[in-house]
Amino acid sequence: MRLSVSAIRIEREMGNGGEALVACSDRSMGTGIAIWDIRTGDPLLHIPTCASPPHGLLCLGNQFLVASQVNKHGSVGGGAIFTWPLKKSQSPLRSYPIEAIGPISCTMDGVYLAGGAPSGNVYIWEVANGRLLKTWRAHHKSLKCMAFSNDDSVLISGSDDGMICVWSMVSLLDMENLESSPSLLHYSSEHRSSISGLLTTSSANSTFISSSLDGTCKAWDLVSGRLIQTQEHPLGITAIVLHPAERFLLGGSIDGRIFVSVLNIGLVDDPFVVAEDQLFVLEGHKGSITALAFSTLGLISASEDGTVRLWDAISWVTIRRFNYQKGAVTNLALIPHSSLLTSSNHQRVPYQIRLSLLEKCPQPEANSSKGTVALLHSCSSLKDHQTSLDFRTNSLNHQIFEMEEAHTPAALQMKLETSIDNRMWATRMTKHVMEINKHLQSRLLDLMQNRLLWSAEDDSPTARKSKKLKIGSPSLEGEKL
Repeated sequence: MRLSVSAIRIEREMGNGGEALVACSDRSMGTGIAIWDIRTGDPLLHIPTCASPPHGLLCLGNQFLVASQVNKHGSVGGGAIFTWPLKKSQSPLRSYPIEAIGPISCTMDGVYLAGGAPSGNVYIWEVANGRLLKTWRAHHKSLKCMAFSNDDSVLISGSDDGMICVWSMVSLLDMENLESSPSLLHYSSEHRSSISGLLTTSSANSTFISSSLDGTCKAWDLVSGRLIQTQEHPLGITAIVLHPAERFLLGGSIDGRIFVSVLNIGLVDDPFVVAEDQLFVLEGHKGSITALAFSTLGLISASEDGTVRLWDAISWVTIRRFNYQKGAVTNLALIPHSSLLTSSNHQRVPYQIRLSLLEKCPQPEANSSKGTVALLHSCSSLKDHQTSLDFRTNSLNHQIFEMEEAHTPAALQMKLETSIDNRMWATRMTKHVMEINKHLQSRLLDLMQNRLLWSAEDDSPTARKSKKLKIGSPSLEGEKL
């Protein structure tokens, strides 16, 4: 099947500045980041020292490149996130989170950065000051991809077990109770395998699309979480992208083919399945598709075969081929040509994004000068909280048991929220115990110092002479008697 030219024509923005193509691999730190001019295919810049996992590279406000780094030891030993300014020739800003970070995502304005870990934890940082605003256990399995909605009101996360969760940014940025569990708007376990892509539409009907290695792409209502449409493919889908007109969905597969299918969001009430013969297929790559993107010139695809292809969006033929030559390409990004240091266009940006080192762990707000009384008071409050928590847990467990017997889907959500509550309380308790331990250690060191000073005074000649006199005086008195 072949789509007509009029059905797939896009509205191109023919700007004079042009775009630059950014690509990287996860092979080794020495491979780095390659940047090409899309129109000419000429290499523009090479940034060394980068090995980023899938969904681990992004452009922050057209001013910085941010990339999470592969950790060969998994989450053991901490992770790394590197940031390069596009307008300055300098070493990257290196941040080291407490564990390895895989997929990352940022808000449209570049104010907040989110990262997902293999452990299932999610981290939210404020970019300007590097403050870690929130961290919580979002999934039971490794995070695979993350995406913010177009209005930055929700964060969507997908994991290795096919679970998709939608989180409210209002609860994530709750400054009054930073240690509280974030609000889970809704979740889905419809996919039977790992989530490979998440993207949101810019249309008024608030939808997002997910892809999975189970060979399906699903469209969801962002507000209610209702499944709108399902598209089935013969092979696992590894990357997705929306046509600029949002009428077509393109999905890359594990064998290198790219499926183009019609997206009828809002035109039907019930989910439906698109058969294989209804798809237009692009062929050319010899390895699994790892990333897809749309530029003003057409479709861009990256593959494990080490190549990046530019496809004409009308004839669907390859216009240009970029050879990475350093292993499988894991990430793609598009940036304005004027954002680069080598560009002759010194156009001023609307606003300058401030950047700081990302915190490794949340900083306590309590004043440490309050001493042992404050610590003991907090421990007593924790005991009271534990008592109330036990009561709430018992009642919640009873309620969950009743809902499980009724086979209601809300039981799983309540179990998840209860587990997160317990984990957050354990984290707070651990922090307070560590503070008490530090205080006791300092007291013990003071006592040992005083003991050493007393011992030194006892070993002085004056002290020994007085001891001899004290010890000898009773014997002299005995002789006299």
